Amino acid sequence: MTTVNARGITSGIESFGDDNAPLVLLAGGTTMLSWPDALCERLAAGGRHVVRYDLRDSGKSTTTDPQAPAYTLRDLAADAAALADALGRGPAHLAGIGVGGMVAQVAVLDHPSAFSALTLVGTRPVAPGPPDDDLPDHDQVTMSRLFARPMPDWADREAVAEFAAAGAEILGDDPVAARAIAARVWDRTPGTAPPVQMANQMGMVFSRLDCRPRWRERLPEIEVPTLVVHGRRNRFFPVGNGEAIARVIPGARLLVLEEAATAVPDAAADEVTEAMLTLG
Repeated sequence: MTTVNARGITSGIESFGDDNAPLVLLAGGTTMLSWPDALCERLAAGGRHVVRYDLRDSGKSTTTDPQAPAYTLRDLAADAAALADALGRGPAHLAGIGVGGMVAQVAVLDHPSAFSALTLVGTRPVAPGPPDDDLPDHDQVTMSRLFARPMPDWADREAVAEFAAAGAEILGDDPVAARAIAARVWDRTPGTAPPVQMANQMGMVFSRLDCRPRWRERLPEIEVPTLVVHGRRNRFFPVGNGEAIARVIPGARLLVLEEAATAVPDAAADEVTEAMLTLG
């Protein structure tokens, strides 16, 4: 694990595989650990140089004030393009998960020469907030349960891990895996200040970003091979969001993981890897 400086921004990264192989760049949602080790390792075994990275205000990337971010969604998209350029090896296969999928959509639209392929996992084609009328919103019962819980003591590693595990159970993800990931995220978060820990664990900083202008209407402009992966049991961004994206990006393939929710479970790593490798 190391850092790379591009366009004045430090990005925390972790690499897998041969540095000289084609680059697959994984945008975290918001931390790089949103991308499971099993998937990264399989992509590397498939002949790719895999780099997962933290968005700003998470992990080892530039952290300023998660409660009042002085950057926009467009800035995060430009970060992805600059990081791909700094890492070399030509245009990159860009993948984004959750809110990282929003970054990835805009990055490919705004910086098309930087990317050779696009994978979008568990995301939607509009910014945080109320969705378009034709898109399914968050499951409200799930959201009520999720946000009715009191915040943990962010200075207490075990309490934070337990909070994450309970949230995963509500969302339909694996609580054991979520607990382990939350502990790793806690260990690599720069300090225990509640806003910084919350940004790393919950990605709440993203809800405060300026995500204008809309990009959904531009999705038909995407020309690179595209894979849309979505969990059938995703209650945060229901599967209709992935279906809507796949319908409008020319030639996009939709892969629905029947037993998955918001995370990519290790059991699906082989299937997702194979689909990603076919894109290039």
